[in-house]
Amino acid sequence: MDEDAGNLGIDPALIDFERLDAWMDAQGFPAGRIEAAEPLAGGTQNVLIKIRRGGASYVVRRGPRHLRPISNDVMRREARVLQALAETDVPHPRFIAGCMDEWVMGGAVFYLMEPVDGFNPTVALPEPHRSDAAMRHEMGMQIADGIAALGRVDYMARGLGDVGKPEGFLERQVPRWLAELASYSRFEGYPGPDIPGVEEVARWLEDNRPGPQPPGIIHGDYHFANVMYRWDSARLAAIVDWEMCTIGDPLLDLGWLVATWPGSNQQTLGPVGTLAAYGGLPKTDEVIRRYGEGSTRDLSAIEWYTVLACFKLGIVLEGTHARAWAGKAPRETGDLLHAMTLDLFQRARGLISAA
Repeated sequence: MDEDAGNLGIDPALIDFERLDAWMDAQGFPAGRIEAAEPLAGGTQNVLIKIRRGGASYVVRRGPRHLRPISNDVMRREARVLQALAETDVPHPRFIAGCMDEWVMGGAVFYLMEPVDGFNPTVALPEPHRSDAAMRHEMGMQIADGIAALGRVDYMARGLGDVGKPEGFLERQVPRWLAELASYSRFEGYPGPDIPGVEEVARWLEDNRPGPQPPGIIHGDYHFANVMYRWDSARLAAIVDWEMCTIGDPLLDLGWLVATWPGSNQQTLGPVGTLAAYGGLPKTDEVIRRYGEGSTRDLSAIEWYTVLACFKLGIVLEGTHARAWAGKAPRETGDLLHAMTLDLFQRARGLISAA
């Protein structure tokens, strides 16, 4: 099986197919052996492999090639959240089974989920979406509906009361992410963050922090690159890539969506700019109103949440830039994400000036 995997361009060090087959046998999956494997695109960090076995298809998800200290805990949390979302109105990949023990896959926790029948609009825009401006407008509304639905989920009733630390969530954000930025100095060769405006944005966020709101599930990285749409309509097929999910203030997801909205900041958007080029998407104020129709939360401070999203996302992306200096990520990816970080902080400073 490892030879077959190699022929498909999949490194056996990422997925040991013999071990995976044995584990699936032990879990009672339909008899058979993995007969096909295909790597899937999905962010810059974690590994996604679509496999076929016993007449059925599955997607294997595990942490990145170079596991970080938190990688396995991230996979465990993802798996719990996806299980908790079963039978809710939040579109998501269906969780099938997970291996929370690290020994099975050479140190990496992994889980299986159902493949999503849909497309990501930052990769390609098929028909009829490409030719129908009204459909693209509704796509923008539907992405707001998806995150509003997530914010309505009763996380306590879903067994997620011990996930995250919702108390003091907003108060922790600035110091937590400044500490994360400072921690990148551990990567050999990284010259340090050259990001104008970090101190200015951090100070403004601390000085203008809104009051707390009821906690809920946060996706943590909500934008067009992390959703899939149905082939036949503007409806979401699934929200994907849950590695930054936690329990906190769901309005950060809305701020994140606004901060990365196509047309607002071309460099930050990267491939999302392709979607913007077709036109027809709603303006961000329409998106915010649509979210409000499905939520009881106070949206009066949404600009603050948007600035926080720029601040946090910029620092997250800078982490890959730092790892690239140490040879733990592709250099071209690190450079691209650093450029996005600079644009995010420029956007944050613009929002602050306008406020």
